[in-house]
Amino acid sequence: MDFQSDASVLADLLGRTASGDRAAFSRLYDLTKAKLFGVIRRILVRADLAEEALQESYVRVWSNAYRYDSGHASAMTWMIAIARNQAIDLKRKANERVAAQAVALEDVSLQATETSAEDSADYRRLRQCLGGLGEDGRDMVLLAYHQGYSREELAQRFSRPVATVKTILRRSLAALKECLDGKR
Repeated sequence: MDFQSDASVLADLLGRTASGDRAAFSRLYDLTKAKLFGVIRRILVRADLAEEALQESYVRVWSNAYRYDSGHASAMTWMIAIARNQAIDLKRKANERVAAQAVALEDVSLQATETSAEDSADYRRLRQCLGGLGEDGRDMVLLAYHQGYSREELAQRFSRPVATVKTILRRSLAALKECLDGKR
């Protein structure tokens, strides 16, 4: 098949999927899963998260196939956008869980004097992982997720562009997550 016939086959399968045709959806999945998984894996390093994002992407394709408009984009482009957005959402949620854990553990240090052995171990692990970040990264993570500073406020405080602050936060959260997961 050439590119044009591939595109028309996918558009046809997506149209049939919108009508509830499970066989068409199955064929659509078979033809596109490798491409979508590749897109997702470039965003999500962990294979288990990538597989979860792929599954959720196809759930969205199935439930939103009726919204596909061939006049706006090719079927593959439309599905790639769904997969990409799903991967980004999952990555943000994973980063937010790490940040929430950091904030919760930081709060423990500020409030409680009596903690269980497990809480103390978590807190020590978090402090160790935070210590492994660069000074700006550590301070930005704590100010953003513990004190509620916006990206713009951090940019002003650290005399950096907002885009740089976003990059530092993203990289710091990823490093913190890796450390907390025991991968570093």
